[in-house]
Amino acid sequence: MIRAFLAPAVALLAGCATTPQQAPGDRFFDRLTALCGKAFEGRIVSPSVPADQAFAGKRLVMHVRECSAGAIRIPFHVGEDRSRTWVITRQGRALRLKHDHRHADGSEDRVTQYGGDSAGAGSVQRQTFPADAFTKALLVREGNRTGVDNVWAVEVQPERTFAYELRRPNRFFRVEFDLTRSVSAPPPPWGAR
Repeated sequence: MIRAFLAPAVALLAGCATTPQQAPGDRFFDRLTALCGKAFEGRIVSPSVPADQAFAGKRLVMHVRECSAGAIRIPFHVGEDRSRTWVITRQGRALRLKHDHRHADGSEDRVTQYGGDSAGAGSVQRQTFPADAFTKALLVREGNRTGVDNVWAVEVQPERTFAYELRRPNRFFRVEFDLTRSVSAPPPPWGAR
């Protein structure tokens, strides 16, 4: 009698078993991938400081240009300047943000490939990336000791906002892009294949 009762109960419980839920970083990566091929205009929303003068009065466009299972390349155009590309890659259960800076001839800038790995699991909406050891050494070498405390963040609110952010003591920069309205794709970033 007990066996007759237990067999259906065990079968019912087995049917309730689920596969492990996808990690927040993986779901975040999927949100970015959903934007692949699209470009969006943005604006700086952080307080204006002298360090941001290179952006003043210029059209800001991000383009989720290249997507694969392991990497997403997002050029960030500031007016006619196509030197910046944000590169987000999978690193096991973590994500990595790197900044690929190029000159108009496609050669790498002296300060390039800096960034870091995601801090903790992050969330589906927001991932933060403290400066890694490579970045710290690069910035010290280039005389930017304050940059060793950099923490970047990327946010995706589907059908609303994409945001890129930089924080460190006495520095805050944030640009937000309107995902409700795509724009024409800009020309390729400098150094693109």
